[in-house]
Amino acid sequence: MEKKFEELKRFDTPSITNVVATYPNNKDSCLGLYHPWEANWYTDETLKCMYPELGRVAGYAVTVVYGPGDPSFNRLGLKDVIRAIGNSPKPVILALKQNFPERYKRKVGLLGGNMMTAFKAAGCVGVLSDGPSRDVDEIRPMGIQYMLTGVTPGHGDFAVQAINVPVSICGMDVMPGEIVHMDENGACKFPAQEIDEVIRRASELQKVEQIRMEKMAKETDPEVILKIISGLYD
Repeated sequence: MEKKFEELKRFDTPSITNVVATYPNNKDSCLGLYHPWEANWYTDETLKCMYPELGRVAGYAVTVVYGPGDPSFNRLGLKDVIRAIGNSPKPVILALKQNFPERYKRKVGLLGGNMMTAFKAAGCVGVLSDGPSRDVDEIRPMGIQYMLTGVTPGHGDFAVQAINVPVSICGMDVMPGEIVHMDENGACKFPAQEIDEVIRRASELQKVEQIRMEKMAKETDPEVILKIISGLYD
């Protein structure tokens, strides 16, 4: 499987969305796995890429929900998150839901250097979260892609509420075990059993688009350009 994930990294996330669901009427290139607009299968503009220079990353989703410290529920903790990452197929994308009250949701610097070191050691290659985090300078050299809504330096007491449950992060619904692909454009997901077909269709689409763009780049006549691109957006 490691080779397949390296193959996925040949394509940017918008290209993956194209073959997953963006153009359902094009049955040759698009799997049509979701309704392009109504299903929550890719992230919205609130998700930001902290390390664009690291490029694309893909992996199996492990989900976790964090919220405020709760003395009535302390059965789950960091050890359980690390074990969930360790027990998952690799590589892992940690999909982290921040279930905090609105009054301080923007001030939760939830993950930090220590936690991310542990997560990476267990097999995590990327994190996406619907809240901020901190220690971005400390985490950058680790080579873990970090997708957040922003950054903030501190936090209060927090606790793990659930692990490997369905979560919704920045407009994308994620189930444990789904494949998440992400880069500086955002993130999308698809069922793990579709990985071979996603790679095949993305490869074919990449070839077609490269030829089309090379042709257009050489032209100056609008009518010729229109002929080359005809049907693509009609």
